[in-house]
Amino acid sequence: MNGHTSFRSGNPSLNKNTFKSFSASSENQMTLDGTVNKTGISLLILMLTATYTWNSPSPGLMMIGGIGGFIVAMITIFKRHLSAITVPIYAALEGLMLGGVSMMFEQLYPGIVSQAIFLTFGILASLLLAYKSGLIKPTENFKLGVAAATGGIAIIYLMSWVMNFWGGSIPLIHSSSTFGILFSVGVIIIASLNLVLDFDFIEKGTEMGAPKYMEWYGAFGLMVTLIWLYLEILRLLAKLNSRRN
Repeated sequence: MNGHTSFRSGNPSLNKNTFKSFSASSENQMTLDGTVNKTGISLLILMLTATYTWNSPSPGLMMIGGIGGFIVAMITIFKRHLSAITVPIYAALEGLMLGGVSMMFEQLYPGIVSQAIFLTFGILASLLLAYKSGLIKPTENFKLGVAAATGGIAIIYLMSWVMNFWGGSIPLIHSSSTFGILFSVGVIIIASLNLVLDFDFIEKGTEMGAPKYMEWYGAFGLMVTLIWLYLEILRLLAKLNSRRN
């Protein structure tokens, strides 16, 4: 597992080229503790803005959050040295979107959001423990499989978005049928496994002596995966609840 192949990740913000072409002094390098702190700060910012749109839902703010978050995410990926500035902005914008989306689900199925949050952080804690204990080892085949599955899911969602734009749809993946539920479970599993790749990726970055700003970039990568995981869990819970009604 030497060389750049060790940095394969399904997360588009964390890929094999992320730690290339940098230099940092030994006293100004990325650390695990620093990345954990930056992740905590980012999640706090996200929760603060999410609380605002949760209490005062606004389609306009949700749209600004969603589109703005995507734009800032692209800037972050291509201008990693600006991460200390762009990542907090990304967190704030995504919070605006997530707060409104969460309230929409909560109004349909009371209690669903707290369940989704609990499950998201439960999966995060469980996989972090499994990774640190060596129970899950991100081998090259493991990384390749997760990256391929993640790419496949992205293609399916892109096709669905394009078809919706033209008035079509892929009903099976969005329905509460057995297939739709199994599809959501599969996506959640892949999203969860991406967390393992993110842990490994960040750990390798600290071992290579990445510059300090990469702590923010590592936090950004984790946030991207956690947001995806949370939304997929919300979708699955909504499908399960709709079957009971």
